[in-house]
Amino acid sequence: MRHFGHLADDVRARLFLEQPRTFTARSEPAVLATALGGTLYSPATRPALAADIRKQAARGVVSMVLCLEDAIADHEVDEGERNLVEQLADLVNDFTDCAQDHPLLFIRVRTAEQILDLAERLGPAVGLLSGFVLPKFTAGAGGAYLAALAAAEAATGRRLFAMPVLESPELAHLETRREQLFGIAELLATHRERVLAVRLGVTDLCSAYGLRRSPDLTAYDVALVAAVIGDVVNVLGRADGTGYTVTGPVWEYFPVQERMFKPQLRRTPFAATAGTARASGEEVRRRIIEHDLDGLIREVELDRANGLLGKTCIHPSHVPAVHALSVVTHEEYCDARDILRQEQGGGGVLRSAYTNKMNEARPHRAWAERVLLRAEVFGVAREDVSFAELLSACLCG
Repeated sequence: MRHFGHLADDVRARLFLEQPRTFTARSEPAVLATALGGTLYSPATRPALAADIRKQAARGVVSMVLCLEDAIADHEVDEGERNLVEQLADLVNDFTDCAQDHPLLFIRVRTAEQILDLAERLGPAVGLLSGFVLPKFTAGAGGAYLAALAAAEAATGRRLFAMPVLESPELAHLETRREQLFGIAELLATHRERVLAVRLGVTDLCSAYGLRRSPDLTAYDVALVAAVIGDVVNVLGRADGTGYTVTGPVWEYFPVQERMFKPQLRRTPFAATAGTARASGEEVRRRIIEHDLDGLIREVELDRANGLLGKTCIHPSHVPAVHALSVVTHEEYCDARDILRQEQGGGGVLRSAYTNKMNEARPHRAWAERVLLRAEVFGVAREDVSFAELLSACLCG
């Protein structure tokens, strides 16, 4: 697998100073956690699930969650399990090496008991799985999920990761949040090697107060949600070796029609108008808003500023924007390299290569290390390449 691997070689060469590196499902956990990017959720009941996975992989999706929980109705669970087993059995026939060529696949279960049951029913197709998403994860209920995951690993001989979702009322409510967070941290620490990332269920957190953000607002504009995100990162996202990758919340809004993938738009939503070499900044912004991406872009930028990486996606049109925004800019790359060189030389302060900021070696070291890991996975844009050009290439690739 490779981010932007669906683009032609000459397009990648034009866009990237340092191209994204390849990785497989067997890569180091830190690489995989960074590589998740826009994780696309799909109901497990979809009749053409295997075809959907193939199609999205061809469009640049590198991680997917096949959902047996909130994405389907209660009476559909048995049918969802049956369909999931059949569809993955069909998909495994396409791949001679289950560690390559397909997105990182996770199953979102409803109960801990489903984990071992599904792992056994999948048979050889369990090799397609990277792990399970654990919903409504709490300090009390989480232990059963993690024990079931360990049992599934033992039964199948496969490495299976956990992605717990923090979305319970106990986390939303102030009087129980502290106890929950430290209890979850203690529980996850006993299974550190199995925890790939921590996901945030902001829709459920909002439901505890009857809230829903509009497309004009980000999760960070909802004070109650922003407070929970801050506390989760405070406890579970630390850069001292005890933390985990925390992924960004879902963006709920998408085009009424899938305009972004219609043939007339394959040319690019940012195509230059007649007589110009490149669309103006205002034209780019207008077309972003037109495609319902403006709010998503703002929220991804705020995710990054608040210590989150990657995002839950419920529509394919969101994934290209998340990935384009994950590419390391030339300026970030220069700063990160300079900071680590300075830190290795004994620390101190230096002016940035762009002469617009101070780079302080020791305080900025953890940031620089994260930037270079992201650069390894998502690549480094050339100095004159903008986010709009990266997004345009993703949509047309």
